[in-house]
Amino acid sequence: MSKQNTPPEIQPDTVRIVPLGGLGDIGRNMTVFECNGRLLIVDCGVLFPEENQPGVDLILPDFDYIKDRIDDVDGIILTHGHEDHIGAVPYLLRLRQDIPIIGSQLTIALVEAKLAEHRIQAYSLIVKEGDIEQIGAFECEFIAVNHSIPDALAVFMRSAGGNILITGDFKMDQLPLDGRITDLRAFARAGEEGVDLFMVDSTNAEVPGFVRSEGEIGPVLESVFAQANGQIVVASFASHVHRVQQVLDAAAKYNRKVCFVGRSMVRNMGIAAELGYLTVPPQTLIDMKDIESIPDHQRVFMSTGSQGEPMAVLARIASGTHKRIGVGPGDTVIFASSLIPGNENSVFRLINGLTKLGARVVHQGNAAVHVSGHSAQGELLYAYNIVEPFNVMPIHGEARHLVANGSLAVKTGVPAENVLLCEDGSVVDLHDGVAQVVGKVPCGYVFVDGSSVGEIGEAELTDRRTLGQEGFIAIFAVVDAQERVVITGPHIQARGMAEDDSVFDEILPDVQDALEKSVQNESADAYQMQQAMRRVVGRWAARKLRRSPMIIPTVIEA
Repeated sequence: MSKQNTPPEIQPDTVRIVPLGGLGDIGRNMTVFECNGRLLIVDCGVLFPEENQPGVDLILPDFDYIKDRIDDVDGIILTHGHEDHIGAVPYLLRLRQDIPIIGSQLTIALVEAKLAEHRIQAYSLIVKEGDIEQIGAFECEFIAVNHSIPDALAVFMRSAGGNILITGDFKMDQLPLDGRITDLRAFARAGEEGVDLFMVDSTNAEVPGFVRSEGEIGPVLESVFAQANGQIVVASFASHVHRVQQVLDAAAKYNRKVCFVGRSMVRNMGIAAELGYLTVPPQTLIDMKDIESIPDHQRVFMSTGSQGEPMAVLARIASGTHKRIGVGPGDTVIFASSLIPGNENSVFRLINGLTKLGARVVHQGNAAVHVSGHSAQGELLYAYNIVEPFNVMPIHGEARHLVANGSLAVKTGVPAENVLLCEDGSVVDLHDGVAQVVGKVPCGYVFVDGSSVGEIGEAELTDRRTLGQEGFIAIFAVVDAQERVVITGPHIQARGMAEDDSVFDEILPDVQDALEKSVQNESADAYQMQQAMRRVVGRWAARKLRRSPMIIPTVIEA
């Protein structure tokens, strides 16, 4: 991985590639391409927070690199409609609302619905496989790829600095539900023309062999439906149209009614059905307001929350706080999605909670109810051998995935020195067939917390973790600043700690003594008095309670 250093000025007829997300995490994918003074962005997604990021709703790419050059951006290409590729578009368009958005029909429909919620009017261009568009300094040819959402595209970018093929997220399912396979002939044509840089999805680069076909999931779901006696709850990503189609088909076969639950599920499936990507069997869908008229053994709830998100539908069902849906003995819950790294604890906690309620829980660990949307090693090897790139830059994955993907490229004959293992903020220049890391720009996490964007950082998250894990101690006192005497206090109160406030009786005389000594020091101000109390309580808590709580001392000068 590259070290921190300032990149040189970009040379004419050179392509500069700067990933601002997606290299080191599963999510917030975004890459900036520059050539002859013009910028083009590919993808703009979000990353969902982990347990050690309390209160955070979303994590965005760091836009600082392009903020001062936002007028040089000629467009945003979106490879497909998953949140980790489109979720940050509304936040980027706050910088400039008229940046054109380019993508397939379903992708544009999904992102326009998202933008409407943010009251942003999109300037969009719908493209399909085979289309070629000149976008600023880049001629972009769009190629069909198969993924776990319809209408995914790879992008072959031609420019004065060289040819770049970006796979987006892809796999090589030979029997896809929609009949739309990854266009390897187009990959081969790009290879024959010459691919100077191949940017390849790395998510499954550690997985041997080939990803199973989506078509294999349908019979498994039907088997689970056949055995179910009560309600069925299926949790999946709100954009997984193929999986929802299989649930609808299984429900129709077993005379069940399906109710979409969760705002994003309802919205996305409505769009997919309207555009013809989702076929709803007659008399299969039912609205939540009518669900009480259907007996339990005919109900199917298609919900969000498969990753254990605390406010999603499934978590509220498991905690018994959902207003309309509850599960118990005889009911079946199906997790029809893969486990995103970092969500393991949340998902397992959810599975345990549902099991305690008496539900039968079916998940990837005990049944083949999901297949990945990303190429495994066998498919990646095919891609490298077909394209025969001069340089390779693994994208979309954690460090271990990027390294594994790079190793596969080397096995197919790509020189090791031509494999660029980068991280967010790395600066790569491509010129005359040579690609090299030339520097690094600052690139951090941008946290969305409610309505605030980028206003909290690691210091605030550290405070939140301390509050959650160690507790909180408040110390209050009033002093006469003129007479230099303590009027009242100190008083100590604690929250989030097992001990009663009476435990502080032991240390209170020492705190009072420290405060009085500080007050008698005529040069001491309120801050120094507060620190005197904080030190005494902090040392005592560490020694006596084995804790490092957040300590907030307050001294009011009367």
